[in-house]
Amino acid sequence: MKALRLTGPGRALSYDEVPEPLPSGREVLIDVLACGVCRTDLHVLDGELPDIDYPVILGHEIVGRVVRAGRGVRGVKVGDRVGVPWLASTCGECAYCKRGLENLCERALFTGYTAPGGYADYVTADARYCLPIPTRYSDVEAAPLLCAGLIGYRAYRAAGDAPRLGLYGFGAAAHLLAQIARAEGREVYAFTKPGDEEGQRFARKLGATWAGGSDQVPPEPLDAAIIFAAVGALVPAALAAVRKAGRVVCAGIHMSDIPKFPYSLLWGERSVVSVANLTRADGAAFMTLVATLDLHPAVERFPLARGGEALARLKAGRLQGAAVLVPDRAGR
Repeated sequence: MKALRLTGPGRALSYDEVPEPLPSGREVLIDVLACGVCRTDLHVLDGELPDIDYPVILGHEIVGRVVRAGRGVRGVKVGDRVGVPWLASTCGECAYCKRGLENLCERALFTGYTAPGGYADYVTADARYCLPIPTRYSDVEAAPLLCAGLIGYRAYRAAGDAPRLGLYGFGAAAHLLAQIARAEGREVYAFTKPGDEEGQRFARKLGATWAGGSDQVPPEPLDAAIIFAAVGALVPAALAAVRKAGRVVCAGIHMSDIPKFPYSLLWGERSVVSVANLTRADGAAFMTLVATLDLHPAVERFPLARGGEALARLKAGRLQGAAVLVPDRAGR
């Protein structure tokens, strides 16, 4: 099969021919139909995450069709369309797993990082961690739901009941979350890179009450803010924008250092929290929710071989919504 691999730190992705994987035990073999491009892929590409075992196949927003199943597979069958998210497997035995916090598992594996990802023709995945995909979404539309949507949703819940919600970094996750928040009657305040008028127009088109640069102050105090951009300096900015008892949620797996800020920004029972990874319960709840909503994922499609270009566009901030890679094999 063809796969787009990272063979070492700082190297360009390599479009290689590699052996097709074989499922065993509780695994399924999945014919990849689409795989979203996520900012976490950039963190792997740039060596910002630890313990990368090269070569690695990136990609953790996978939509595909099951073509083979291991003997231990239950509940998933050949022909099913499934999604493969960031959380690939957990140990089920550590203190976090036993407390229902499998997202913090000490021995978890993560798709496209410590487990093979979906920048490939085929991928194997533990069937217990695969998710059903609502039929209303095409393969390409569904791909960003598997991380941008899921992690955004976990951050959304962590933000609590926030009638006025600020979103810092209006990319793949925020553009989906804005639609969910508006459907639930919340006001959305979108913060883009300073001067990004096109991104601000995009946010307003999706129903944002206000859109401006991350260096601006919103016209009303926010009840909560979610930071998707990997910029630590946005934490004190968001704290300054939320009311007393407001919450700032850091949603990324990696962020630059948070600069020193005065205690007065935190005082008044404001809080800063992070979200890490996801659980299978998150996945089930999110897919049930989006099956009832008419979300419109904004996607730009790229052939698998052009994955490097898609990542470069993401890094430069030249995407509206999400990039999605599609394998191009004979007989597809």
